Amino acid sequence: MKTLEEKLKNPVWYSLNETHHKFLIAYDGVQFYHPDICIFGSFFDPSKTAKALNAYAKIADKFFLVSENETPIIDTNYVLLEKKIEGCQMILEEFVDFKITEDIVLLTAEHMDEVHALIWLVMPGFYRKRGFEMGTYFGIYKDDTLVSITGQRMQTDDFVEISGVVTHPDHTRNGYARQLIAHTTKEILKEKKLPILHTNKGNPAIPLYEKLGYKLTRDMNWWLYRKK
Repeated sequence: MKTLEEKLKNPVWYSLNETHHKFLIAYDGVQFYHPDICIFGSFFDPSKTAKALNAYAKIADKFFLVSENETPIIDTNYVLLEKKIEGCQMILEEFVDFKITEDIVLLTAEHMDEVHALIWLVMPGFYRKRGFEMGTYFGIYKDDTLVSITGQRMQTDDFVEISGVVTHPDHTRNGYARQLIAHTTKEILKEKKLPILHTNKGNPAIPLYEKLGYKLTRDMNWWLYRKK
């Protein structure tokens, strides 16, 4: 049995082995989400990645491999590196509660299109509409319009990742994201799991996460590839 620390070092891999096993597409030594759900993949041995990326490129035009410190090997006849996103992992050290003043709504399948539209407005490119199936989403409405959300993405028996933290550009600086993250954190703690999140290095939101009790723990890099 793997420890929590081992799982945190390769969160995509262990999410696909546990909670998200139904979304798994496996190659020799490399595991991916079904591309209708998410375009993340993971590995341990870089020598296995070239063939797996070639195979996955047949069903997805763009996709990520996620790694703490390993560099994937690719076959440039079929797959090209578009960019490397230098990211980091944060885990909850000690939750610092925050007063919730907004009406936070549990989002259901009927909200899937609204969630997709808001994420693509703010962070276009990679979120899949069926990514909604990876975990629970919460939102804040203003004048019957969804203006801010948080979601859950990778998860195992031990941790749940907070993701999809998005606020409409017309509704920023109102504290919606902080309230939603606090609410989602508490919901994860109710499940007796560890809340975690991933973000880009230098993200100005990092101090917000730290105010809620999250701490930086390790690098987590996102290698974005595209089919040639």
